[in-house]
Amino acid sequence: MFGVVVSGRPILTEPQAISQTQFAFTIPSIPSFSHIVVFLLPGTTLPDGTAAAVYAQLPGSADFKLLGAIANEKPSAIFKINNKAGGPAGGGLGDEDAMVDEDAPTLAGGAAPVLALGISVEPAAQVAANLEQKKAQEAAAMAAPSTTGLEMVRHAPDTATTKVLAQRIIKNCYDFLTSWGSGDTVPLKAFQAWWTKFEHKIEMDPSFLERSDGN
Repeated sequence: MFGVVVSGRPILTEPQAISQTQFAFTIPSIPSFSHIVVFLLPGTTLPDGTAAAVYAQLPGSADFKLLGAIANEKPSAIFKINNKAGGPAGGGLGDEDAMVDEDAPTLAGGAAPVLALGISVEPAAQVAANLEQKKAQEAAAMAAPSTTGLEMVRHAPDTATTKVLAQRIIKNCYDFLTSWGSGDTVPLKAFQAWWTKFEHKIEMDPSFLERSDGN
């Protein structure tokens, strides 16, 4: 039902099923990466009245942190997960910055620490309420004096700009996938072909999404 993309790595489409409504991906944090994309697989829809809340458990943490959500009307989202990668990314139905330290130590035996990504299908109203609560907590934290050098100060213009970039990524993907033909079902290989082409385009022209047409 869900897919995850980390730049430079194979697409993940087979999460561990924790329950009928809860799924988890484990993603090695080395080599480091700065953003992650979560999406509904082509041809997949969530039950009416639900949304998929996205959580992250960072290496060394016991808690899952709410990042945002995707839904049938917003089937993909991009999240910033590296605190050294610049401004924040738009997170689908919510906004968040999880943090993966590029210098995180390896585990015993040389294994890389992992980021656990949890996806939970929940009532849409509950997800919306949780996101509003998270925004209120973030607003309160921003208003308080900074107590740590790792605290990230977020600026509305940066957030808006990144949301526009995320929307252009989704539009680029949509335009490519619809070129494969009509109908609501698109083969997974079509998405894989888009991602390969998109990565190549980013490497050749990193600023192409900053142009108004996103082409």
